[in-house]
Amino acid sequence: ANVDEGLRGYLTKYDCSSADLNPIGGIAKADLKRFLYWAGEPENLNYGILHQIAAAPPTAELEPITDEYIQRDEEDMGMTYEELTVYGRLRKIGKCGPVSMLKTLLIEWPQLTARQVSDKVKFFFKMYSINRHKMTVLTPSVHMESYSPEDNRHDLRQIFYNVKWPWQFRKMDEIVDQLESKNK
Repeated sequence: ANVDEGLRGYLTKYDCSSADLNPIGGIAKADLKRFLYWAGEPENLNYGILHQIAAAPPTAELEPITDEYIQRDEEDMGMTYEELTVYGRLRKIGKCGPVSMLKTLLIEWPQLTARQVSDKVKFFFKMYSINRHKMTVLTPSVHMESYSPEDNRHDLRQIFYNVKWPWQFRKMDEIVDQLESKNK
């Protein structure tokens, strides 16, 4: 699992997370793809096959791939890798909880309604909370991102959360209701 999948908990505990070292565990999916494209260029490492790997849709391959169906990570996770990178950076570097993340993303994502942004932030924190326990046993990795979810060295936050985030989600609803009433 890369850093974004670790943050989301999109991994099987003691399965794909089991190893002595995870070389991509501290790298964002977007950075990993950029590296694969770079490494595939003749003037760099000249491993042309890496272009095909980078271009393939990310999939856990837990379901059979057919001509009509390919399991896709982003559909399974309910969020994009780009969104996960944003959430990870805001959570760790920006020290944002649900409310401050909502306020930040209302500015950064003007193409979405306040309700859409709120729903995305709530879903992220719900999934983060449900899967937080997995982060305590992540395989050691080289830390290439400043938002690593790995508990063992950098992130000393609690591992159990109330997945409903009652105060925070209620406050987010108040903010969205105020914004929607202003726009009427």
